[in-house]
Amino acid sequence: MNHPETPATDANLLVLHALRCTGATGPARLSLATGLDESEVESELIDLGVAGLVTRISGPLSGWSLTDAGRAAHIERITGELESAGARGAVTAAYERFLVLNPELLDLCTAWQLRTVDGVLGVNDHSDPAYDAQVLDRFADLDRRAAVVCAELAAALPRFGRYRDRLAEALGRAASGELEYVTDGTASYHTVWAELHEDLLLTLGMPR
Repeated sequence: MNHPETPATDANLLVLHALRCTGATGPARLSLATGLDESEVESELIDLGVAGLVTRISGPLSGWSLTDAGRAAHIERITGELESAGARGAVTAAYERFLVLNPELLDLCTAWQLRTVDGVLGVNDHSDPAYDAQVLDRFADLDRRAAVVCAELAAALPRFGRYRDRLAEALGRAASGELEYVTDGTASYHTVWAELHEDLLLTLGMPR
């Protein structure tokens, strides 16, 4: 079963891979990560569970996680996808450009969370709209350059195109006043960026 936004990757692998990138989580977050409907995600999780590749976690932090067999299957399938697409060179080149931007992203997240007032470094309580706007402008500048990297990745493997949409949405929401979309929550710019970083490492089979 293929999804129109990600024609090169079937839904089963999309869900398996998203679960590997995000860690133990539920269908709602996996839906955000894959672009699949939540009901479709749940169906794929059930199929993966029957195959012994994922398991449901019960308790306060209920969700799904990969089994050892699921991790092994993920490595085999994601490597097979990369090689069959002949995309290793393009993804590696894009990853190297991503690494140039990554320290800047981390610095911007620090600037968003902390600021110096009267020579004292403290938590940014977001009481100064001018300061926040300045940091968001810097995020927007970074995002324009990140968009080029995302486009290169999507051209190599279409499933990477989802990150461009998610990053743009997070930045747009932050600019409209939903400040939690910068660094807080599972749909924030920082979280999506971290998932992209993890995705690149897993796709290329590289250690963190």
